Amino acid sequence: MPSALTFLAIASLVASSPVPDAALPPRAQQATDAPRLQSLDFNWTREGLITGVGGALWITTEAVFKSQLAPSACRWCDRSSDGTDTLNAVDRWGRGVAARTEQGRHAWNTWSNVVDFGVLPVGVLGAQYLLGSSNGASPRHAAEDATIIVESAVVAAVVNQAVKFAVGRERPFVHVLDEEQKARTKHPSDNNLSFYSGHTSLAFSLVTAAGTVSELRGYDKSWLIWAVGLPAAASVGVMRMGADKHYFSDVVVGAAAGSLFGVAVPLLLHGRRSATPDVGPGVSMRMSGNLGGMSLSGTF
Repeated sequence: MPSALTFLAIASLVASSPVPDAALPPRAQQATDAPRLQSLDFNWTREGLITGVGGALWITTEAVFKSQLAPSACRWCDRSSDGTDTLNAVDRWGRGVAARTEQGRHAWNTWSNVVDFGVLPVGVLGAQYLLGSSNGASPRHAAEDATIIVESAVVAAVVNQAVKFAVGRERPFVHVLDEEQKARTKHPSDNNLSFYSGHTSLAFSLVTAAGTVSELRGYDKSWLIWAVGLPAAASVGVMRMGADKHYFSDVVVGAAAGSLFGVAVPLLLHGRRSATPDVGPGVSMRMSGNLGGMSLSGTF
C-alpha cells in the first residue's frame, strides 16, 4: 500500500506539470506554432460613424456642392499682379512629365482614375486579406482590417478636399491658358483645385494604412505591402502629372499627407489592445491528479 501511494503521488506531480512541446502529439504541437495575432482597438459604432460621415462629406462635396465650394478664381495663381509667370523652377521642371497632346493628357487622366479608384483599392484590400489569411487571421480580423484601411483613406480624402477648396491653386493646364479661355474649360469648377493632389493622397493613404495595420497585427511578411504598394501609389502621382492636372509639389505633398493619415489613423485609433496576442486555432491540454481523483483541462 505505501508503495502504491508513493507511486500515485509521483504520478500526480508529473501529470500536473506542463507538457513540453516535444512531448506533444503532432496536432497539438502544431497549435503552439500557430500565428499569434495582436488584437487591435476597434469599435464598430465609432468606425462606422467616422467612415460613414466622412464618406458622405467627401462624396457630396465632390459630386453635389463642388461648384458652390470651389473658388471661382485662383487664390494661388503663380503669377504676379502684372501677369508675370512666377511658377517655381521645380514645378516648371516637373511639367516636363505632362503629355504633349490633348489625347495623351486625357489618357493619363483616365488611367489615373482607373488605378486610383479601382485597381489600387481592390489590390490593397485583396492583398491585406490574403496576407491575413496566410497568418491565420479570422474573418473578424479581415473585416476590421478592411474597415481601418477604408476609414484612413476617407479621413485623408476629407482633409484633402477642405485644403483644396481653401487654397485654390490653379491647375497646370489652366495656368498656361489665356484668361478668356479659362472659363471655357470642360469643368471650370475644377480649375483651381491643384493643391494638393487628392489622387496621390488617396493612393498613399490606402497603402500605408494597410502596411501599418499589418505591422500592428504582427503579420508575417507585412513588408510585401510596403514593397509593392508604395511604388504603385507613386505611379498614380506620376500619372496625375502626365495628365497636367498637378504640379510636382502637389504630388509630393499629397504623398506626404496620405502617408500621414495612413499611419496616424491606425496608430492613434487602433493601437494594440493589450500585450496578449490573439492565438490562432489550436489545442492545449493539462492533467492534474491527487488521491481523490484526476482532472483534465484544456483550450480548443
